Amino acid sequence: MNENLQNLIIDTTKSIASQLKKTQSKEITLDTRLYGQDGLFDSLGLVTLIAELEARISEEFDKDVVLADEKAMSQVRSPFRDIKTLSEYIEKLLEGE
Repeated sequence: MNENLQNLIIDTTKSIASQLKKTQSKEITLDTRLYGQDGLFDSLGLVTLIAELEARISEEFDKDVVLADEKAMSQVRSPFRDIKTLSEYIEKLLEGE
């Protein structure tokens, strides 16, 4: 798995969590739940995270991705559950799957 991508997601998550004054922001790891039961973000926070990630991925990897599209929303297991799942999903998008 792409360590640069994982670090980008963790850093972005910490930044958004800090802006939204979420207390868990110092404990963010690959297993951090992003959304849903016990998730770090509510729906607005998740949208903010997605928008920021799309911008940072474009800058870092020079490739535009859309994270919240029909493909993501139709999956049985949401790619927004935790950072590891999101990282795996984004890596597939960057590889062109």
